[in-house]
Amino acid sequence: MTTSWLDEFPARIAALDDAHLRRLRRVVTPESGARLCVNGQSMLAFCSNDYLGLATHPALVQAACDAAQVYGVGSGGSPLVSGHSAANAALEQELAAFVGLARALYFYAGYATNIGIIPALVGAGDAIFSDALNHACLIDGARLSRAQIHRYPHADLAALAHGLAQSSAPRKLVISDAVFSMDGDSADIPGLLALCEQHDALLLLDDAHGFGVLGPQGRGSLAAAGLIGPNASRRVLYMATLGKAAGVAGAFVAGDDALVEWLLQKTRSYTFATAAPALLASALRVSLQVIEQDDWRRTHLQRLIARLRAGLTTGLQGSSWQLSDSQTAIQPLLIGPNDEALAAMEGLRLRGIWVPAIRPPTVPEGTARLRIALSAAHTEGDVDQLIDALTTLAKPLR
Repeated sequence: MTTSWLDEFPARIAALDDAHLRRLRRVVTPESGARLCVNGQSMLAFCSNDYLGLATHPALVQAACDAAQVYGVGSGGSPLVSGHSAANAALEQELAAFVGLARALYFYAGYATNIGIIPALVGAGDAIFSDALNHACLIDGARLSRAQIHRYPHADLAALAHGLAQSSAPRKLVISDAVFSMDGDSADIPGLLALCEQHDALLLLDDAHGFGVLGPQGRGSLAAAGLIGPNASRRVLYMATLGKAAGVAGAFVAGDDALVEWLLQKTRSYTFATAAPALLASALRVSLQVIEQDDWRRTHLQRLIARLRAGLTTGLQGSSWQLSDSQTAIQPLLIGPNDEALAAMEGLRLRGIWVPAIRPPTVPEGTARLRIALSAAHTEGDVDQLIDALTTLAKPLR
């Protein structure tokens, strides 16, 4: 009997199990507040990127329902054929105004945005400078571009400056998360932009975890840095997702008008994909209004961040578990070995709390962690429950 490479998969899956790297999907249904029904079990969830608690907001739900009556549930074509609805067009204008940039382009997904726009900007013979902790979609977009990739140490502007100075590439692109998804820390945006100005480079910022949460009225990390409106630079291309703080789905890229027009013309993941349904765009238009008006959500979220950090700083004294230095809604608790991170996750599950264990290759080897994600949907009591559970689980390690 001949063997096939297809016969390797059972053993390869078993190897993932042995290394504690196999991932499992869970079936979830929203409940009230920050609770989810997970595989039939009601759990207090600290795993969602719904940072403002908008995913089930009645006004967003109603907007989607109303739009479905007008547009149906599908777009029927790519944006350059028949999929660019009046709702999608209005959303793009409102997104650009919201983030204080000239023009915006609305995509159906964040991953598709980054893997498409990077190859549209640079190619063979050009150079990309990428932060070592960038999200996978930025990494994959860089690889697809066929440009030369220079990976600089996380947040090391001196190393980036040296790399830019040494490069003779005709086009240079610096790519960076604005808020890093697994560490929760923020990029030095003014510092990155200054280097781009000095070395004739373009800066692509992925603000998936800052949009809606940071900056005045939630306008994002670029607004927090004061680099929008009259202070906007044509050297910045701003990207953000709409399935996190905005509570719906999709993503957008915004910047100089000519740059965005080029992306519309040349981004394959935009041209050759079915457009996002108008019902999502309609819900997002309402989401922008809520984000702008409901400052109490960001204020409450900041209180929860401070409460969690204070409680864990005290409760985990003497433990080998380490809380990362993050001031955002992403609060990683570094544990180290994969099996220990999974054990901590299971210990929380038994207490009715869901916090995901994040392991390589999502994070570097030896840095498996619990990724705690806070939301305005959480209460102070929810946070106290998590603090108590983690403090109890960490006690045997002291």
